[in-house]
Amino acid sequence: MHPAFSIIFFTTAAGAGYGLLFLLGLLAPSGALPDSRPFAIAALVLGLGLVTAGLLASMAHLGRPERAWRALSQWRSSWLSREGVASVLTYMPALVLALSWGWLGSEGRVTLVAGVLTAVGAVATVICTGMIYASLKTIHQWHNAWVVPNYMAIGLMIGAVFLNALMHPWGGGSPEFDVAVALIIAATILLKEGYWTFIETRPAQSTPESATGLGRIGPTRFLESPHSEDNYLIKEMGFSLGRKHSTRLRTLSRVLGFGVPLVATALAALAPVIATPLTVLAALSIAIGMPIERWLFFAEAKHTVQLYYGAQRV
Repeated sequence: MHPAFSIIFFTTAAGAGYGLLFLLGLLAPSGALPDSRPFAIAALVLGLGLVTAGLLASMAHLGRPERAWRALSQWRSSWLSREGVASVLTYMPALVLALSWGWLGSEGRVTLVAGVLTAVGAVATVICTGMIYASLKTIHQWHNAWVVPNYMAIGLMIGAVFLNALMHPWGGGSPEFDVAVALIIAATILLKEGYWTFIETRPAQSTPESATGLGRIGPTRFLESPHSEDNYLIKEMGFSLGRKHSTRLRTLSRVLGFGVPLVATALAALAPVIATPLTVLAALSIAIGMPIERWLFFAEAKHTVQLYYGAQRV
């Protein structure tokens, strides 16, 4: 599939924002975060800012952005619509959390209820985002059980790394939280490697024979291409990524998106004196590495329509 920048930015930024809001919603009422109004404002502005920027980017991907509101009416049948509804509904408790925590403090029933609802809304929205892709049976690299857990884990991981980088300058960081973040990163690495192994070792069963129904007769080959020149299907759904480039980009993603954040966070737990620059390094590295991972998620996906343009298996 053709990796559109707007969708790459949306899935990365919004996922990070919802991961951060999830953690803030659960940890703020418990008193586990710095008791500081500037910290509360900064953390919530970052979380809501990432979500808002991501959603605006997703609207830019639409052919008619001014009609985006109509997508909300199809929530009974469309995961895209459900995502839109969930994202809008999550704003409500998130804004209440911002007001109650930022002005009244972390203690209190309002902060607790708003925090829990914000966390629930964040999880629901990310699940809907993952299901937009996991529900597409025509794309084997998306229609599998690895996609939604990866979306959830990656969002949580980025949110945790960003939160950790915010906590240390305000004196709220601790070796224990560093270890927890490192464990989240490690678990996400396992999920991502599991996904990559799956798409490498479990190719889709669709072939020209199964697509045309001529498998019982024998091998099928096309006499000529359906079109004499490039069209929308070829450009958008026939995007081809060379094996060499895929390997290099996966390496960059592994190093910048997972490796550096894991090592820096683990070192922060072992050396609290330099924890602040290490956690900031982890945040900067993951901000560079995860868009590469998102780009690969789209670039490595193969639509079954490619079978009609010469592909032997997708």
